[in-house]
Amino acid sequence: MTARVFTHAHLVTGCAEWPDGFIRFTDTVQAVGPMTAFVQQPGDAVQDVGGDLIVPGFIDVHVHGGYGVDAMDGDPTAIAAMATRIAAAEGVTTIFPTTMTQAPEAIDRAVAGIAAAAERTPLIAGIHLEGPFIAPAYKGAQPAAFIQPATAAAVARWQSLARGMIRLITYAPEVGDPADFEAYCQAHGIALAIGHSDATRARLVTCPARHVTHLYNAQRLAVHREPGVMGHALLEDGITAEIIADGFHNAPDMVKLAYRVKGAARLELVTDAMRAKGLGDGVSELGGQTVTVQGVEARLADGTIAGSVLPFITAFVNIQRFTGAGVAQAVQMASVNQAQEFGLSQKGVLEPGRDADLNRLTPDQKLVATFSRGRLIERMD
Repeated sequence: MTARVFTHAHLVTGCAEWPDGFIRFTDTVQAVGPMTAFVQQPGDAVQDVGGDLIVPGFIDVHVHGGYGVDAMDGDPTAIAAMATRIAAAEGVTTIFPTTMTQAPEAIDRAVAGIAAAAERTPLIAGIHLEGPFIAPAYKGAQPAAFIQPATAAAVARWQSLARGMIRLITYAPEVGDPADFEAYCQAHGIALAIGHSDATRARLVTCPARHVTHLYNAQRLAVHREPGVMGHALLEDGITAEIIADGFHNAPDMVKLAYRVKGAARLELVTDAMRAKGLGDGVSELGGQTVTVQGVEARLADGTIAGSVLPFITAFVNIQRFTGAGVAQAVQMASVNQAQEFGLSQKGVLEPGRDADLNRLTPDQKLVATFSRGRLIERMD
């Protein structure tokens, strides 16, 4: 089998870094290392990339949609095409299409559609349910009429329709009595995420969730007498927190604060992107609600923030700019942590035997090309 080889690359693998390195790959990584260790093999298709940056493919575990498509549409063909568009334009080689609070039958259709889309593309590796088990006080752009208490029965139904692909659920632990729901999720390998929650620190210290959805946003914030969800996320070493690094959802200094407290090992870049991403300014839709997009801002008519239009590659660049993190730390927050948290053993790191999911960037970190399992993802624009 012919192997593609990039030589003279700035190679950041997720566990090592070589300023002048090489990577050999087919559908999986065959070899990586410094150029001093490179020996050309028969059949190698060698390309000198002249110092371009090679990093693992990004993993976005919280993305509702983009490029005119939403996960809630439930259309397998459109969802698979959206995943390909996100990969080509943003460098995301693994996504968890994310649902939102809606009528049960709408969630039925969405999870079934995502599962069907996953049969058409390796880019989809899980489903993130964001709601409907949330707190009305922190619903954000999620429709209040469809909020419901968390139950094991509801999740079991959706997990069956999803063919076992639900990997993450955002919920408000203080709403109702979620003990049976939490036990079901733990028994079935579904990660629990605190989000859209009004929970106090006292409530959360007994909560089994080890993930916090979009830190600072749609959650009880820290004040001097009550740490809330934000304080809990920052205080607990075992909590992994999502961060939206668009400079709008969170001021850059607040992103820097999260980085200083949590470190690169406990933050995960997400986009929380919605249908309007990639379409420019104008009017779009989220859960049947009109959304107006202007620049980096997407808002409902009442001014509520309605997800983002953030490309993941921009988040990757921004996290370095906002925090002073190096490329290796950005890779950890963009790829490594997600693969570790969700048991994606073939993803997240460029080492022999793992999937050849990788991005080629210019030295100033503009995306040149994305490969999924060694296959070049063709740009659609």
